[in-house]
Amino acid sequence: MLADLHMHSTASDGALAPAELMARAAAAGVELVALTDHDTLDGLSEAQAAAAAHGLRWVSGVELSAQWQGHTVHILGYGFDMRSPALLGALAEVRDGRWQRAEQIADRLAAKRMPGGLEGALAVQQATGSDPGSPPARPHFADWMVQAGYVRDRGEAFRKWLGAGKLGDIKQHWPALGTAVAQLREAGGLAVVAHPWHYGFTRARIRRLLRDFAEAGGRGVEVSNGKQAPEQVAVLARMSVEFGFLASCGSDFHHPDSPWMALGQMTPLPAGCAPVWQDARFADAVMP
Repeated sequence: MLADLHMHSTASDGALAPAELMARAAAAGVELVALTDHDTLDGLSEAQAAAAAHGLRWVSGVELSAQWQGHTVHILGYGFDMRSPALLGALAEVRDGRWQRAEQIADRLAAKRMPGGLEGALAVQQATGSDPGSPPARPHFADWMVQAGYVRDRGEAFRKWLGAGKLGDIKQHWPALGTAVAQLREAGGLAVVAHPWHYGFTRARIRRLLRDFAEAGGRGVEVSNGKQAPEQVAVLARMSVEFGFLASCGSDFHHPDSPWMALGQMTPLPAGCAPVWQDARFADAVMP
């Protein structure tokens, strides 16, 4: 079974609407899918209906932002109740924090002689068909910076201004790691650490993150994220066994022009991993 359990739509910072994303996933041969937009469930109902129309097996998903030891980390949640008052309330608070972060990013860019960032990022975001009430994310700022001529491409925007440790890397609005895990568990969901190699951590620090995550009630790790190097996937596979974690995989799709994140084209999970879809929360999703 080909599972892609990490992808983004226009409900957060992706380029495609949820229904179009499901259609493309089906065309790519994906069989089990989860839409995991950043800190929002807004696209899930549309995605669920489209997945059913295309014969996809579907499970609820989200990608939560959290703080751990002064770093922003991301937690994937699967199989939760989409009507959970606790989770919806927590996401509303994060949404407010995302608006504050967007305003702060714009202010910081303006201080570097790049004014109009908030309006520009909103225009980029809304051009994709996103909900006009959604706060713009860093990729929207990056695309605006390209359009305005401040950088050559999105990569340069992140390297110089928006990436980890740069002025756009604002963390204070995210809940603590344990809080994010507890919110997912209260909604009946399964918590998984997203893309551990993306944070620039050493192996020792990744192990500490996974240890703290396990102590907080986390149950899995994203072993394969996009077309990740096989050696990195192998390291995470061994750690998943070490901590008794379930192993997840996903393309982290945002845009069709990014071949590294093509739908359904992840580095395969190594033998010996326990796939996350073995969890009971996936039982309905994996039934024919």
